[in-house]
Amino acid sequence: MDKKPVLAVIGGSGLYDFAGLTDVEKVEPETPFGKPSAPIMVGTLAGKRVAFLARHGIGHTLSPTEVNYRANIYALKSLGVDRIISVSACGSLREDFAPGHIVIPSQLFDYTNQRKRTFFGEGLVVHVSVADPFCPNLSSTLYNVVSSTGTITHMGGSMITIEGPRFSTKAESNTYQTWGMSLVGMTTSPEAFLAREAEICYAVMAHVTDYDVWHQSEEAVSVDMVIKTLHKNTEIAQKTITTLVAQLGDSEPCSCQNALETAIITRREAIPAETKKKLQLLVKKYLE
Repeated sequence: MDKKPVLAVIGGSGLYDFAGLTDVEKVEPETPFGKPSAPIMVGTLAGKRVAFLARHGIGHTLSPTEVNYRANIYALKSLGVDRIISVSACGSLREDFAPGHIVIPSQLFDYTNQRKRTFFGEGLVVHVSVADPFCPNLSSTLYNVVSSTGTITHMGGSMITIEGPRFSTKAESNTYQTWGMSLVGMTTSPEAFLAREAEICYAVMAHVTDYDVWHQSEEAVSVDMVIKTLHKNTEIAQKTITTLVAQLGDSEPCSCQNALETAIITRREAIPAETKKKLQLLVKKYLE
């Protein structure tokens, strides 16, 4: 691949099947964590290279728990990606975040229990800061671009990631509301945390598909409801991505890009050689 992508988009496969995308190349990077969910499609959009990854595999064959989040983020890092936009379906826990709206969340609550959440271990201990789990700079830019499409867009709010694949019970949904959550989804954790460990700027374009199950006057969430809303919003996502890419230049300085600088606690001489080799893509600049 001649040039590194200026942006990676993680979402459904329909996101890279649109007019304006040319010179599409299928890339299948090897990672120490196995294979990514699907081959990464890299194409030219608005004169710049962009990478697309189908989070759930081609044909949506992977459940939220089965997604190999570590392989996905590591593979994108190996291509030189330093900015990721996640396109995700979610349920709303607030009246004002209505189905069809798009939200750029600012906070994340991890309520999963079966997922690998870090690249590190095996003799290398890292405590990365995720007080603000989404890149504020990229999130702000994304919000401005989505808003320019005329879509009702909200900035801020906390997203809770549940294990899935089932939807919430009413008791769970009501509890998430009392906790102050605004959105409920199944994939943002650990994706956002791994992106931070990989020193990649990461923001979420959350498509509100339903009111989960808490809303008394609305129908409870269903697969059919989610798919219908996502199909409507695919055009918005494509337009947003095209506009965003046209605006992006070279990567600007951001604290996300140095997230590991003060996060490695293990003494350098105590890190096993095998672990150094396995994770050199992530830590080489701090161990030299």
